[in-house]
Amino acid sequence: MNRRGVLQSAVIGAGMALTGCDIGARPLIAADTQPNDHPAVKALRFFADQLAQHTGGELNLTVYPSGQLGGQAEALELTQFGGVDVIRVNLAPLNVFAPLTIVPVLPFVFRSTAHMRAAMDAAPGRQILASLGEHDLIGLGFYESGARSFYTTSRLIHSPADLNGLKIRVQTSDIFVEMVEALGGDATPMSYGEVYQGMMQGVIDGAENNWPSYLSSRHFEVAPYYSVTAHVMAPEVLAVSASRWRKLSTAQQQVMQSAADASVRYMRQLWDEAVVDAQRRLQAAGVAVTHDIDHQAFVNRMRDLWARYRQQPAMDRLVDDIQSVREVLA
Repeated sequence: MNRRGVLQSAVIGAGMALTGCDIGARPLIAADTQPNDHPAVKALRFFADQLAQHTGGELNLTVYPSGQLGGQAEALELTQFGGVDVIRVNLAPLNVFAPLTIVPVLPFVFRSTAHMRAAMDAAPGRQILASLGEHDLIGLGFYESGARSFYTTSRLIHSPADLNGLKIRVQTSDIFVEMVEALGGDATPMSYGEVYQGMMQGVIDGAENNWPSYLSSRHFEVAPYYSVTAHVMAPEVLAVSASRWRKLSTAQQQVMQSAADASVRYMRQLWDEAVVDAQRRLQAAGVAVTHDIDHQAFVNRMRDLWARYRQQPAMDRLVDDIQSVREVLA
């Protein structure tokens, strides 16, 4: 068994052995797949500091970053089982069993980052988090995942017509495949680690991601045309295992929720700083950027996709509720 498998087994064993113990008697465990310097991990450590500070050390949270407890699907399963207490997870693994989590992934469902944050902080976000309760998770809040935009090896994208014939790497996700196909591109699912070489060798013509990831992956070296379509702004979820949550006192639960709220604000601050830094460094690297986007043309191409996912009444109402939320200006 490799080191990760050993650690996972130890975590599971600890969770089983301590099922009947006072939750304050042992450190809590948090899992994340991002590296130490990522805003999400920094926010988790801030969350841990808040918990310890406001409970006088009763709640101590140890953060395991860089996928030490496995990939997101593995860590999510551990959290539902109770072997991991806290997780930061993107919406894709949740889409499989919690349909309402699909709605924030719909292309152009958010008008701006401010709109996304306002909607997720309001009733629509609370409804999504509440829907996780029947799946052994307690949703505490939403972390940032950025606005995703297209970048290519050959040209800027101003309208859907500019994507015609381009092979665009997407995540292994039905929504992302359907989105690119509806826009006229050739959706090409591919692992993230293969994207750089795929663009360099001409296997694909481009991809889509947020500013910090575009920089950190160094994809700009082979795809120096970045078009700010901001087509998906899906956030990520901060959640706690329901079995662990039930072992907390009411006062401890209140502190955990308050600490989570504070960590969300802190994470957004870190993310905004990371975006500004990435834009500055990419501009210095000579990346061609355009904000001249025919957004309505992109939105129009999404009508059939939206219609398919709005067939369920609950999802249909949630889309309308999100659309009705007004942006909160900073």
